[in-house]
Amino acid sequence: MADAPASTRLDPARAGAAAVSGYAIWGLSPLFYQLLAFTAPVEIVLQRVVWSAPILLVILIWARRWPATLQVLADRKTLGVLFLTSLLIAANWWLFIYAVNTAQVLSVSLGYFINPLMNVAVGVLVLGERFGRWRALAVALAALGVVNQILTVGEVPVLALFLAATFCAYGYLRKIIPVDGRIGLFWETVIVGAPSLIGLIVLEASGGGHFFTGPKEALLLILTGPMTVAPLLLFILGARGLPLAVMGALQFIAPTLQFTIGVLSGEPFTAAHAVTFALIWSGLAVFVADLLWFEHKRRREIARP
Repeated sequence: MADAPASTRLDPARAGAAAVSGYAIWGLSPLFYQLLAFTAPVEIVLQRVVWSAPILLVILIWARRWPATLQVLADRKTLGVLFLTSLLIAANWWLFIYAVNTAQVLSVSLGYFINPLMNVAVGVLVLGERFGRWRALAVALAALGVVNQILTVGEVPVLALFLAATFCAYGYLRKIIPVDGRIGLFWETVIVGAPSLIGLIVLEASGGGHFFTGPKEALLLILTGPMTVAPLLLFILGARGLPLAVMGALQFIAPTLQFTIGVLSGEPFTAAHAVTFALIWSGLAVFVADLLWFEHKRRREIARP
């Protein structure tokens, strides 16, 4: 994602507050989803989809983006890509909820720490982007972290890798279509919305649903919609006022908060786990430093007379 055009940029202070708030909500969201442990991850994801769609619809109409939203229907290629991204984001949501509800928040954190470095690897291998020595070092350190997890912890971080992979693939596919983030997410929720609604009806009819268990359960399930949409909108606002390098650095707020929640919740965290995270954090430090240095050089070149 490129920096926002000057004509649409927000004040940096407001944009920064929005971006930090969005990442903070993402980072603290496991605390919310832990409150939904009374039901299965499948029902939570179905509820997220069903309640996100009408919220996004209202936002798009209020923002006068409805004509642009309808234009997507005339583009078969875009709709095809959005069909794939809707499946990817639904899978990512399910994995996230499953991890939270089975006390694997540290795996969630690990996955989202790995994600930006996986994006770098995909950019090089798929898009043919430049692969400088510092970014190569960053990816190598992350790979060493995964190898350490396998050899010393004795497990392949499958959940973390799948979380990173689904979100990486989602981000890549969304980059190849020129669709506003809000519009894209709306159509993604619509695409999986109808089968999700049917699934919820079947679930309730079979006695497996929890929406009608009580007002507390119903309210928590309804709130999955705002909890899905709010951080995305805050992220979009942040991206409209902050340089890409700053957004790249701020994105680690979310997995850092998730990591803190996992540790404070008493999830297993041995010295071997610490080495895994230390290697990946070192890779991220190199990645962010390279990103910020590139942004500094770019701005210095622009400022030259």
